[in-house]
Amino acid sequence: MNLLNAKILVTGGSSGLGKATAQLLKESGANVLITGRDAQKTASVAQQLGVHFCVADVSNPNDIAKTMQEVHSKLGGLDVLVNNAGIGKFKTITDYTLEDFEEVFRVNVFGAALMGQEAAKIMIPQQSGTIINIGSTAALSGFKSGSIYSASKFALRSMTECWRAELRSYNIRVIQINPSEVPTAFGSESRTERDLHPKKLTSMEIAYAIKSVLEMDDRGFIPELSVWATNPNG
Repeated sequence: MNLLNAKILVTGGSSGLGKATAQLLKESGANVLITGRDAQKTASVAQQLGVHFCVADVSNPNDIAKTMQEVHSKLGGLDVLVNNAGIGKFKTITDYTLEDFEEVFRVNVFGAALMGQEAAKIMIPQQSGTIINIGSTAALSGFKSGSIYSASKFALRSMTECWRAELRSYNIRVIQINPSEVPTAFGSESRTERDLHPKKLTSMEIAYAIKSVLEMDDRGFIPELSVWATNPNG
């Protein structure tokens, strides 16, 4: 697709992967709207990047409805949804609670599901569009203390495959991007960005991956792309 004037929604766009993605897509000529839960931070980032914003929590159905209203009023439609908003909790099998699972799944699975549903309602009639779900390499393989987070990303990956089967006949591309570890504010209670690590990925590597899969001609798409640090422990 041609990114010039493309109408793109990036959830969780006030920091980390979402912020880098919004920045790169805006620089490529797209018309971008980001969401974030922190009103002051989201507004500040939007001003910095020159993009639109909506203060919203994807785990709240009312906020999802508000976001789509903003998509229509500020973008005038939707060509691309980047389902990026996500949280994580990392506890052992003897320590996690039902509430831990519910909190993470409300954002990583249920929120993504409802955002995807709203995007599909726009894209099916126009017979075009792209949905990108930001997964994780944790969607491919479990790890110690990863029961909650990894399960949510496995669920997202399954949902991505179901959407793909449903939407291909409408010329809608559904793609999952699986980053390995990227130092961001993800998982930080204070939401403070972590320092870059010379051996680990940066948010911009993932943003470039997203831009690359979007720019493929609309007649084809990459169903799933995993991005690994070459030697993160070297």
